[in-house]
Amino acid sequence: MCIIACCSQVAASSSMELSQDDCRQLAIANSEQMKRADNELRQAQLEKEIAFTSFLPKIDASATAVYLLPDLDMMGMELQMRGMYMAGLTLTQPLYTGGKIRTGNKLAKIGIQSAEQQKRKTRMDVIADADNAYWSYIAVLSKVKMLETYSAQMDTLLHQVETAVKAGMGIENDLLRIGTKHSEINYQLQKARNGADLCRLALCNATGLPFDTDITPTDTLPTADLPPVMDSDISSRPELALLQAQVEAKEQQIKMTRANMLPQIAISAGYSYYGNIKVNGTTADNQGNYTPFTQEYKDGIGLIMASVSIPILHWGENTKKVKKAKIDLHNAQLDLQRNSRLLDIEARQAILNVTDGYNLVQTAINGCQQADENLRTMKARYKASMCPLTDLLDAQSQWQQAQSNHIEAITQYKIYITEYLRATGRLE
Repeated sequence: MCIIACCSQVAASSSMELSQDDCRQLAIANSEQMKRADNELRQAQLEKEIAFTSFLPKIDASATAVYLLPDLDMMGMELQMRGMYMAGLTLTQPLYTGGKIRTGNKLAKIGIQSAEQQKRKTRMDVIADADNAYWSYIAVLSKVKMLETYSAQMDTLLHQVETAVKAGMGIENDLLRIGTKHSEINYQLQKARNGADLCRLALCNATGLPFDTDITPTDTLPTADLPPVMDSDISSRPELALLQAQVEAKEQQIKMTRANMLPQIAISAGYSYYGNIKVNGTTADNQGNYTPFTQEYKDGIGLIMASVSIPILHWGENTKKVKKAKIDLHNAQLDLQRNSRLLDIEARQAILNVTDGYNLVQTAINGCQQADENLRTMKARYKASMCPLTDLLDAQSQWQQAQSNHIEAITQYKIYITEYLRATGRLE
């Protein structure tokens, strides 16, 4: 319902207010990757349905028409097949295929499981990208607001110094310093606004919204709560499940290859109907008179057949194929071992990032508090003519840097939380 409402809002206006959850839902609904993952899952389900049909008998129909010239001579008679036809049905039922059919169904089932895990992986990646774009956008917007506040402070200070210079209580050099600093802030503000527009475009791309949509985040800079109890358990990672499914598939491939070395047994039953076959000839009566005649043949034929195919000598072809399949299995097992370690490292690194990110937030908060107090003190001292202008400008620069550090730390911490959930397979 939220997605429908959001889409209606886009159609009516180019401005939207979005929360983090809204961005996630839009990203999932509009992602081409998710749609492709859905298609691949449907393909895997169809493969399973196709594999199951191998258990069932196959019924085929055939029809043949022949127009043969010239007629065939058969000991003084003519066999005429001008428009001969034959039509029939054939039923074939495999009885034993060396386990190919059963193995094929197991492979198809593994294919469905793999497609489901691939869809989970794609969903997590889409959510992580949306979160990254959302918090990056908030970070840049927060920096724009901070620089606007900084610019307003400089406007106030510039007005004060201009008034002091006109009254003969200030010096022109201070006015030049403030003008230079003011130009620098405006330059940074313009860069931040350009960066905000780029981040907006990235968020539109992640959520599938039109690029001219003006997005207003409903979330503000959050407080950093203590990190939850974290562990590096990767058993829920879809990547791990995909690697395990690959090993299972290679095991079934060995069985499929071995099936080529076993007998194949099947039965067939059919019925065919033919007609319009004519024989032209002559017959003699007791007086020696010859009379021409034409005999037409048409009838039905039933057939039941059993077939057994036993491989005897293929010069080691199938044995070599089995050995090759075993090597493929070993390689899949090696991939599982290697990538399991890499996934574990990734989860542990995500835990370290969350912990370090939380510590950086606390450090940034302390820095903001110190910068606020320093700026307040410098303003009071400058107003009382107890410090030069350069000290006040330095205090304002330190305040700007502290605010910027806090914005980066808190938004990066939120991104680290999302990455930790993805790295442990818990981002749903």
